[in-house]
Amino acid sequence: MSVVAERLGVKGPSLYKHVDGLDDLTRRVAILGVAELGDALREAMQGRAGRDALAAAAQAIRTYVKQHPGRYAATIGLGPTEGDDPVAVELDRTLSSFGAVLRGYRLDPDAEIHAIRMLRSALHGFATLEVADGFQMSADIDDSCRWMVDFIDRGLRAAETS
Repeated sequence: MSVVAERLGVKGPSLYKHVDGLDDLTRRVAILGVAELGDALREAMQGRAGRDALAAAAQAIRTYVKQHPGRYAATIGLGPTEGDDPVAVELDRTLSSFGAVLRGYRLDPDAEIHAIRMLRSALHGFATLEVADGFQMSADIDDSCRWMVDFIDRGLRAAETS
Protein backbone atom coordinates (compact mmCIF):
# COMPACT_ATOMS: atom_id res chain seq x y z
CA MET A 1 0.00 0.00 0.00
CA SER A 2 2.90 2.35 0.67
CA VAL A 3 4.10 1.97 -2.94
CA VAL A 4 0.59 2.75 -4.22
CA ALA A 5 0.37 5.81 -1.96
CA GLU A 6 3.80 6.97 -3.12
CA ARG A 7 2.89 6.60 -6.80
CA LEU A 8 -0.31 8.55 -6.21
CA GLY A 9 1.60 11.24 -4.35
CA VAL A 10 -0.30 10.84 -1.08
CA LYS A 11 0.59 9.69 2.41
CA GLY A 12 -0.22 6.07 3.26
CA PRO A 13 -2.90 6.93 5.83
CA SER A 14 -4.68 9.13 3.27
CA LEU A 15 -5.03 6.15 0.97
CA TYR A 16 -6.98 4.30 3.65
CA LYS A 17 -9.69 6.96 3.45
CA HIS A 18 -10.54 5.47 0.07
CA VAL A 19 -9.78 1.76 0.38
CA ASP A 20 -9.87 -0.74 3.24
CA GLY A 21 -6.47 -2.25 2.53
CA LEU A 22 -4.69 -4.29 -0.09
CA ASP A 23 -7.47 -6.86 -0.49
CA ASP A 24 -10.03 -4.10 -1.11
CA LEU A 25 -7.73 -2.34 -3.59
CA THR A 26 -7.04 -5.60 -5.45
CA ARG A 27 -10.76 -6.37 -5.61
CA ARG A 28 -11.51 -2.89 -6.99
CA VAL A 29 -8.82 -3.29 -9.64
CA ALA A 30 -10.28 -6.69 -10.55
CA ILE A 31 -13.80 -5.26 -10.85
CA LEU A 32 -12.45 -2.53 -13.12
CA GLY A 33 -10.65 -5.18 -15.19
CA VAL A 34 -13.74 -7.35 -15.61
CA ALA A 35 -15.86 -4.32 -16.55
CA GLU A 36 -13.32 -3.06 -19.08
CA LEU A 37 -12.84 -6.50 -20.61
CA GLY A 38 -16.61 -6.94 -20.90
CA ASP A 39 -16.89 -3.56 -22.62
CA ALA A 40 -14.04 -4.42 -25.00
CA LEU A 41 -15.67 -7.75 -25.88
CA ARG A 42 -19.08 -6.21 -26.53
CA GLU A 43 -17.61 -3.40 -28.63
CA ALA A 44 -15.48 -5.78 -30.70
CA MET A 45 -18.31 -8.26 -31.30
CA GLN A 46 -21.09 -5.79 -32.04
CA GLY A 47 -22.84 -6.75 -35.26
CA ARG A 48 -20.81 -9.95 -35.67
CA ALA A 49 -21.80 -13.59 -35.44
CA GLY A 50 -20.24 -17.03 -35.69
CA ARG A 51 -16.57 -17.14 -36.65
CA ASP A 52 -16.41 -13.34 -37.02
CA ALA A 53 -17.62 -12.85 -33.43
CA LEU A 54 -15.21 -15.53 -32.23
CA ALA A 55 -12.26 -13.85 -33.98
CA ALA A 56 -13.28 -10.45 -32.63
CA ALA A 57 -13.50 -11.83 -29.09
CA ALA A 58 -10.07 -13.45 -29.40
CA GLN A 59 -8.52 -10.22 -30.61
CA ALA A 60 -10.27 -8.13 -27.94
CA ILE A 61 -8.96 -10.39 -25.18
CA ARG A 62 -5.44 -10.42 -26.60
CA THR A 63 -5.43 -6.64 -26.87
CA TYR A 64 -6.83 -6.11 -23.38
CA VAL A 65 -4.37 -8.50 -21.76
CA LYS A 66 -1.46 -6.81 -23.57
CA GLN A 67 -2.60 -3.33 -22.57
CA HIS A 68 -3.61 -4.15 -18.98
CA PRO A 69 -1.80 -7.30 -17.82
CA GLY A 70 -2.09 -6.44 -14.12
CA ARG A 71 -5.78 -5.64 -14.26
CA TYR A 72 -6.43 -8.81 -16.21
CA ALA A 73 -4.39 -10.91 -13.78
CA ALA A 74 -6.42 -9.48 -10.89
CA THR A 75 -9.62 -10.83 -12.48
CA ILE A 76 -8.52 -14.47 -12.31
CA GLY A 77 -10.28 -16.28 -9.51
CA LEU A 78 -12.45 -13.27 -8.72
CA GLY A 79 -15.80 -14.27 -7.32
CA PRO A 80 -18.82 -12.46 -5.91
CA THR A 81 -19.29 -12.18 -2.16
CA GLU A 82 -23.01 -11.34 -2.17
CA GLY A 83 -25.95 -11.06 -4.56
CA ASP A 84 -25.60 -7.39 -5.49
CA ASP A 85 -21.80 -7.43 -5.40
CA PRO A 86 -20.39 -5.44 -8.35
CA VAL A 87 -18.24 -8.48 -9.12
CA ALA A 88 -21.37 -10.54 -9.84
CA VAL A 89 -22.78 -7.83 -12.10
CA GLU A 90 -19.57 -7.38 -14.11
CA LEU A 91 -18.80 -11.10 -14.35
CA ASP A 92 -22.32 -11.73 -15.62
CA ARG A 93 -21.94 -9.01 -18.26
CA THR A 94 -18.58 -10.37 -19.39
CA LEU A 95 -19.71 -14.00 -19.45
CA SER A 96 -22.77 -12.99 -21.45
CA SER A 97 -20.34 -11.79 -24.12
CA PHE A 98 -18.99 -15.32 -24.39
CA GLY A 99 -22.59 -16.49 -24.64
CA ALA A 100 -23.10 -14.00 -27.47
CA VAL A 101 -20.24 -15.59 -29.40
CA LEU A 102 -21.95 -18.94 -29.04
CA ARG A 103 -25.31 -17.67 -30.28
CA GLY A 104 -23.84 -17.88 -33.77
CA TYR A 105 -23.77 -21.64 -33.34
CA ARG A 106 -26.76 -23.93 -32.84
CA LEU A 107 -25.61 -25.65 -29.66
CA ASP A 108 -27.74 -27.73 -27.36
CA PRO A 109 -28.53 -25.47 -24.36
CA ASP A 110 -27.05 -28.10 -22.02
CA ALA A 111 -23.73 -27.85 -23.88
CA GLU A 112 -23.49 -24.06 -23.70
CA ILE A 113 -21.79 -23.88 -20.29
CA HIS A 114 -19.17 -26.36 -21.47
CA ALA A 115 -18.64 -24.31 -24.61
CA ILE A 116 -18.28 -21.09 -22.59
CA ARG A 117 -15.69 -22.74 -20.35
CA MET A 118 -13.79 -24.07 -23.35
CA LEU A 119 -13.86 -20.71 -25.08
CA ARG A 120 -12.75 -18.80 -21.99
CA SER A 121 -9.98 -21.29 -21.31
CA ALA A 122 -8.62 -21.23 -24.85
CA LEU A 123 -8.72 -17.44 -25.24
CA HIS A 124 -7.37 -16.80 -21.73
CA GLY A 125 -4.59 -19.31 -22.18
CA PHE A 126 -3.54 -17.91 -25.53
CA ALA A 127 -3.56 -14.29 -24.36
CA THR A 128 -1.72 -14.93 -21.09
CA LEU A 129 0.92 -17.09 -22.78
CA GLU A 130 1.42 -14.42 -25.42
CA VAL A 131 1.89 -11.66 -22.83
CA ALA A 132 4.27 -13.86 -20.83
CA ASP A 133 6.35 -14.34 -24.01
CA GLY A 134 5.42 -18.00 -23.88
CA PHE A 135 5.39 -18.53 -27.63
CA GLN A 136 9.04 -19.02 -28.55
CA MET A 137 8.60 -20.91 -31.83
CA SER A 138 9.16 -19.00 -35.04
CA ALA A 139 5.59 -19.18 -36.40
CA ASP A 140 3.68 -15.90 -36.47
CA ILE A 141 1.52 -15.48 -33.36
CA ASP A 142 -1.32 -13.84 -35.30
CA ASP A 143 -1.35 -16.83 -37.65
CA SER A 144 -1.51 -19.14 -34.63
CA CYS A 145 -4.44 -17.18 -33.24
CA ARG A 146 -6.29 -17.39 -36.56
CA TRP A 147 -5.58 -21.14 -36.64
CA MET A 148 -6.98 -21.50 -33.11
CA VAL A 149 -10.10 -19.49 -33.99
CA ASP A 150 -10.66 -21.62 -37.11
CA PHE A 151 -10.17 -24.79 -35.05
CA ILE A 152 -12.65 -23.68 -32.37
CA ASP A 153 -15.11 -22.57 -35.06
CA ARG A 154 -14.96 -25.99 -36.73
CA GLY A 155 -15.43 -27.70 -33.36
CA LEU A 156 -18.44 -25.55 -32.47
CA ARG A 157 -19.99 -26.15 -35.90
CA ALA A 158 -19.46 -29.90 -35.46
CA ALA A 159 -21.29 -29.70 -32.11
CA GLU A 160 -24.31 -27.92 -33.58
CA THR A 161 -27.71 -29.55 -33.28
CA SER A 162 -30.02 -29.62 -36.26
